Amino acid sequence: MLIGLFAISQIFIELGNVGKKLRRYDQKIKGVLPTWGEFKRLVAVIIPASFLGTFIGIIPGTGGAIASFMAYNEARRFSKDPDSFGKGNLAGVPAPEAANKSTTGGAMVPLLTLGVPGDVVTAVMLGALMLIGVRPGPLLFEQNPQIINALFVGFMLAQFLILGLGLASVKVFPRILKVPISILFPVIFALCFLGSFSLNNSIYDMFVALLFGVIGYFMRKHGFAAAPMILGVILGPLAERELGKALIMSHGNWATLVQSPIALVFYGISILSVTYSLLRMHRLKRKTGK
Repeated sequence: MLIGLFAISQIFIELGNVGKKLRRYDQKIKGVLPTWGEFKRLVAVIIPASFLGTFIGIIPGTGGAIASFMAYNEARRFSKDPDSFGKGNLAGVPAPEAANKSTTGGAMVPLLTLGVPGDVVTAVMLGALMLIGVRPGPLLFEQNPQIINALFVGFMLAQFLILGLGLASVKVFPRILKVPISILFPVIFALCFLGSFSLNNSIYDMFVALLFGVIGYFMRKHGFAAAPMILGVILGPLAERELGKALIMSHGNWATLVQSPIALVFYGISILSVTYSLLRMHRLKRKTGK
């Protein structure tokens, strides 16, 4: 579904521009790091997005995709110029990336303390740790402190490794855009189907990706965002499963959903978030007169 809505639908959009005279940009990439002035402006976006990503990462079953979409949405919501997002606003890059990277550390919290993987990556790490005879949980820090120290050192070194790889490749990857469309699009299309097939080694998944590629194409053409659909598909099964667990533990008592103070806090945050969005949309409509 992700591949279809984002990759294949974009291919269909670009194919619609074939034959049209498009504006070409031919410029060299000089600076690969933001200026000091840009960095100071982006810090106000990076820090909240990092906290948001860490918080989402701690919640088991979530992941970088949810954190990225939410961070981008919040950065756009609180921006003074939200209409510039997707049209060159720098804040649209570090916000989802900071959240995405922060989920990695956040997902390690339930893994190391409770033995519950926070996302797919930590689920693989859980399997690797169990293969070497290490069982994550409350006693891990006491019984295997060397494992914890190695993980912390590895995370610290990984930051510099990723930075070095990024700086070394930032001038190379844009050259892909110079590949002719007649070569680039078929390769991307084939890789999309290869990725869909490799998920479960199923041709059915390839048809699902193609179907959602068509759906994503019409959604883009008519101004519908794909991110809410993705979040619904990711969070829907989780919500259904946890609702079932809650009702089983409470013997079918629906009141258990509103008895926890923590749950009430989250309900309040959700209501405030939706209310703020609706009020903001109403103000924008009044300003534009639409």
